[in-house]
This record gives sequence, structure tokens and C-alpha cells, in this order.
Amino acid sequence: MDICPKCGLPNQACVCEVMSKSSDQRIKISIVKRQYGKLSTIVGGFGEGVNIKNLAKTLKNELACGGTTKNNEIELQGDHRKRLKEILVREGFDENSIEG
Repeated sequence: MDICPKCGLPNQACVCEVMSKSSDQRIKISIVKRQYGKLSTIVGGFGEGVNIKNLAKTLKNELACGGTTKNNEIELQGDHRKRLKEILVREGFDENSIEG
């Protein structure tokens, strides 16, 4: 049985990610214009304990787009500002902590 190094609970009962989602973090959604006029959506400002790779995978599946993680931020191909906030709320983030 694996034990979480942060909270000391077994991995099945680990509450680190849930606690970090409800903490005081400011998630910022922004748009960047890339080469050849392509748009990318950047989502950043996540606190410690959030598994960014799993969140990026979920967002890419929900939004049907490509993307990557860089420098503790998620970069998604295309402009996804309209649907991104509702998906983040559904994933457990506080609606008031999301700006953009």
C-alpha cells in the first residue's frame, strides 16, 4: 500500500488535491497569439498539490484540442475561454478563484 508523502494517508484516501483546489489560489485564463496567427489558451496560477498533467489531459479531452504543460501552466490550442471556466468548476475549483 502506497502512502502519500504530503498528508500521510493511503493514496486511495489522499485529500491533498481536493484541499489544494479549495485553497486560496487565483487561476488565470489568458489568450496568446502564436506563430501564423494561431491562438493558444494559457491556464495558470494553480496551487501546489494540483496534478497539472491529469488536469491538462481532462481539459484536452473535454475541449477536443491539443495542448501541453509548461512552467506550471496548461497551454491549450485554440480559444477556449467560453467553456473553460465551467469545466474547471466541474473539476472542483472554486468559481470565484477563476479569472479571465
